[in-house]
Amino acid sequence: MKKRFIAALAASMLTLSALAGCAGGTETASDSDYEYIKNNGKMVIGITEYQPMNYYDENGTLTGFDTEFAQAVCEKLGIQAEFQIIDWDTKETELKSSNIDCIWNGLTVTEERRGNMDFTTPYLANKQCVVINSADADKYTDIASLSSALMSAESGSAGETAIQSATELASVSYTASASQADALLALNAGNYDAIVIDYTMAKASCGQGDYSNLMIVENIPMASELYAIGFRTGSDMTGHVNEVIKEMVADGSLKAIADKYELTELYEEALNQ
Repeated sequence: MKKRFIAALAASMLTLSALAGCAGGTETASDSDYEYIKNNGKMVIGITEYQPMNYYDENGTLTGFDTEFAQAVCEKLGIQAEFQIIDWDTKETELKSSNIDCIWNGLTVTEERRGNMDFTTPYLANKQCVVINSADADKYTDIASLSSALMSAESGSAGETAIQSATELASVSYTASASQADALLALNAGNYDAIVIDYTMAKASCGQGDYSNLMIVENIPMASELYAIGFRTGSDMTGHVNEVIKEMVADGSLKAIADKYELTELYEEALNQ
């Protein structure tokens, strides 16, 4: 009787152990991210809507520099690119929990982020810039003139960090926006005096279309940075993608995408760093 009880107990423990192993649904099925993604046949790419990196054109088609870049890389790896809109403020959590396989959306390389993810070779240079209404061009001429302004930037972004790090902006009234696109819309509506966003987005938006009245304040320098793709810490996918990036640089196909979106100068600047 005692032996049968012990055997039954051992069997129950094995069953519980197996169930526990299956419960980790957010973990990858393999120690290799590359094998996990290849087996799925797709790479789930976390993005936000951000022109000219990832945005929807007039036909409702997702396009942009990062979109085409990601599609080209995935094609070379024999997988599909699946784009998923994420909350930029929780991007690290999305990545770690395997809700997405990478962050590929004008992602700035920072030392803090290096503690939460692995970065590929940087592929584009960027900087943060101040955007205002052109009617205020004589009012906001340097960083000191913004000291009493109403300002915004995307929550969790390099723009937010730039504002919070500038001693000259310690007294500004700051409100975070859900996205860079939201910050632009709010500035255009007169809700803010100035915003700080990526130069790549500002260059593609200001002075044209719905934002014809907005301008970049070129003589207010903010933080310079580099864009790279973010993978899970220790991911072997980083190395595989780096090899494809190397190929695309060598054959000129990555430059061709940069040329298409008028980002050639920032692409070449990244290569020279």
